Amino acid sequence: MIFGHGDEGFAASSKGIINFSTTVWSGGDMERLGAHLAENLGCIYHYPEPDAGTLRQMLAKRNGVDKSAILVTNGPTAAIYQIAQSFRGSRSLIAIPSFSEYEDACRMYEHVISFYPTTEDISKADFSHIDFCWLCTPNNPDGRQLQRAELMRLLNDHPETTFILDQSYVSFTTEEVIRPADIKNRKNLVMIHSFSHAYGIPGLRIGYIVANKDFMKRVAAFSTPWSVNALAIEAAKFILIHPAQFTLPIRKWQRNTVDFITALSRIDGVEVHPSGTTFFLLRLKKGTAAELKKYLLEEHKMLIRDASNFRGLDESYVRLTTQSPAENQLFIKALQQFLSQH
Repeated sequence: MIFGHGDEGFAASSKGIINFSTTVWSGGDMERLGAHLAENLGCIYHYPEPDAGTLRQMLAKRNGVDKSAILVTNGPTAAIYQIAQSFRGSRSLIAIPSFSEYEDACRMYEHVISFYPTTEDISKADFSHIDFCWLCTPNNPDGRQLQRAELMRLLNDHPETTFILDQSYVSFTTEEVIRPADIKNRKNLVMIHSFSHAYGIPGLRIGYIVANKDFMKRVAAFSTPWSVNALAIEAAKFILIHPAQFTLPIRKWQRNTVDFITALSRIDGVEVHPSGTTFFLLRLKKGTAAELKKYLLEEHKMLIRDASNFRGLDESYVRLTTQSPAENQLFIKALQQFLSQH
């Protein structure tokens, strides 16, 4: 069973739990990956390449960029902190609600922070004194995504602002997106990618940054040698060599999400926020997210994400990730029972 951020405490008692909380896809052929790692377990007795050079080369080839444009990190979160550290004291604009690590990293490294709601048109924001704009697209927790054309306009209209695009969930959409090759001739575009979410290996902590060589040179100066362990590197290489084993059935998952959202929208007592991805926000009109989370876990062995700790949201918000149609129906019945008690 895979748990999302903030749910680690339930891992020990996860047997039989239906997990609507995680945003990690767990449907890949993990048995073959596990067997491969077991066969290559000897790699842990040797230091990995200091900069994950072989993996960098593979990622560069896959993404159509030069090797100097890739920096492998100990997960996407490490990438966020390393970028913030490399530009200590900068002025950052963060779209909210979103992943709290953007704000946490910027505060740690003394950025001057301002916020902008994801519900508003970000092209209307004042970028005149902004060094960095942090955007998650598709966005966690609400599933909102900026179209490629919108992002291109932002990049063109604000050349003095560097846009940090967290694309950890890029595999969870069928929309046209910004691609790594788009960094060519663009000094204000930086992308963060993750192996965790699309390939179901959050415990191995591996991600990478894509950016122009000048930006990357500055960020790489804050890298720690051997920061990515050998087993994580081996897993990423296996995934790149065997992509067919990890093909995410996104269109089927999206169809199930539309059906799930439609059914939830018919329930009195909740408001569902539409999403083009496989996760979305639900607002309770009765009770709190904490109460619902406790009730579902104890009475129905279901886990949800209490989204109240996302800046911009309150105690009424829950994030859900679509599961199988049968599991979704069980959730709907459990939710109706909860609401009937309030």
